[in-house]
Amino acid sequence: MRYSESTEENLRKEVEELKRQLMEQKALIDGPAGPAGPAHAGKIWHPSSITIWALFLGIIVLIVFAFFAGYVPLQKRMATIRADAQEQEQSLPRVEVIQVGRGSNNTELQLPGNIQAVTEAPILARADGYIAHRLVDIGDRVRAGQTLAEIEAPELDQQIRQARATLEQAQASLDQALANQQQGKANEELARITADRWKELTAKGVAPRQENDLYQAQYAAQVANGQALAKAVGAARSNVAATEANLARLNEVQNYRTVKAPFDGVITLRNVDVGVLVNSGNTLLFRIAQTGALRLYLNVPQTYASAVRPGQQARLSVSNLPGRQFTGTVARTSNALDPASRTLLVEVGLPNPDGALLPGMYAQVDLSSPRKNAPLMIPDDALIVRADGPQVAMVRTDNTVHLQKIEIGRDYGDRLEVMNGLEDGATIIANPGDTAREGAKVQTVPSLQKPPR
Repeated sequence: MRYSESTEENLRKEVEELKRQLMEQKALIDGPAGPAGPAHAGKIWHPSSITIWALFLGIIVLIVFAFFAGYVPLQKRMATIRADAQEQEQSLPRVEVIQVGRGSNNTELQLPGNIQAVTEAPILARADGYIAHRLVDIGDRVRAGQTLAEIEAPELDQQIRQARATLEQAQASLDQALANQQQGKANEELARITADRWKELTAKGVAPRQENDLYQAQYAAQVANGQALAKAVGAARSNVAATEANLARLNEVQNYRTVKAPFDGVITLRNVDVGVLVNSGNTLLFRIAQTGALRLYLNVPQTYASAVRPGQQARLSVSNLPGRQFTGTVARTSNALDPASRTLLVEVGLPNPDGALLPGMYAQVDLSSPRKNAPLMIPDDALIVRADGPQVAMVRTDNTVHLQKIEIGRDYGDRLEVMNGLEDGATIIANPGDTAREGAKVQTVPSLQKPPR
């Protein structure tokens, strides 16, 4: 600017010098004539058009020269200043920032689970023998009490006949013991009467005392014999009861030769065929399951255990039925965490009227529920884990970095809940790196990543 002002001052001086020269020329023309020179008194000097255009062009040249001499250097200096400022600005690290916001008003919880039948039971053989008839196969729907198979067991028939004969023998022994008991009672009564008579005779001095003692001893022996006969009758009756129980057991086993369905369901496994030898209690014949209503088991991590309660609605989907959702209800929880996995076992009741779901399926369960106070959410990439605890790189209004300690809540995989340490609307670095140092100056740009919700 000083250079431009000096140029304008020189221009003014040159204009004044030109004016002075014009005045001197005019004085030279008018001076010698004066009053004494009448020859030149009528002549007045006027500059020619060439002189005027020359002066005009000279002034324009001076103005253009002054413009280029002042404005161009000024623009160069301004361009240099802008370049320095831009270079300084570009030298700051560029970081992507996001605004911290609150999450969704629903608690999002999605976990895998296994579908099982509400009631499922293996059907084992209760009688030894061979499969004579097999009446059902896998996939067949059966009713409670329906015959599934028949077992041929000739040895069991022989055991039943033997048990009946043994029962008859025991009954005969009981009858004999009862007869002996009646005879013993009669002998005991006779011995009592005789002993009483001899006791009276001995008291009157008619009979000798020795014979009285003999009859008294016989009476005591008959009493003891009667007690023994009563015990024999009891033993015979117990033997009859044992024999009857064995016969009843064999008859019950005989009923097991006809294998029946314990409840309504579908045959999910058939393990035998006609002619196969089966052993009581060891051979698995069929497996039956109820599929009209299913149950689903899933393991809820400790972080979400308090968010699951009985009666809560659950939505699930399976991979082989895309676009279709099923609705169930949390039936019960174990109310205790597995110490090995720190998870809570949850059972979800699931109606299955159309049979679309099958036992053994793998499903994704959504246990989302509404919540009153939605927590602050940050992306998982924004978390800085250091020795003094979890932190985030917060950017102040003066574009300086501040490492803020936070308290982490639930981990959703791609986003985290912040329970303490941040405020709604705070600006944090989306993916802090080595530039995330306390007090570092940064250049912020909005992140293309959407704030987590």
